[in-house]
Amino acid sequence: MRRSALKLMGGLFMLLLTTAPLLSRAQSTKGIVFMEDAWTAALKKAAQQKKYVFVDAYATWCGPCKMLKKTTFVDKTAAAFYNKNFVNLAMDMEKGQGPALAAQWALEAYPTLLIFDSKGKLVLKSVGFIQAPDLIKFGKQALAAKKS
Repeated sequence: MRRSALKLMGGLFMLLLTTAPLLSRAQSTKGIVFMEDAWTAALKKAAQQKKYVFVDAYATWCGPCKMLKKTTFVDKTAAAFYNKNFVNLAMDMEKGQGPALAAQWALEAYPTLLIFDSKGKLVLKSVGFIQAPDLIKFGKQALAAKKS
């Protein structure tokens, strides 16, 4: 009996050793968790989870886009809200599907923040840099439209 208890303890210890790095990575995730350049996959995931898709449409040279990533998107409150309520997608609008989507969505400036339903229908749009409290208001406005 003592031997089986030691074996169980050893197994639990090994489980802890193998899962601890995963847990620490999950806890250390800072900011909004974005899928990258995966429009079709984001729509599919949104349909499965019955959520809207939040899109950060950016260009790599865009200063306000970089500011969003460094400030607004890492805000703990905004991140918790968006990670819970949306499928988040960051799209470089100058590579891959980006140029075609930029034309389809009639984008004129970066950053443009968009919220779509899971079928790809635009729900809400915001152009330019915004602070975290305004980003949360933007998301809540989209969710309110979903309920009505």
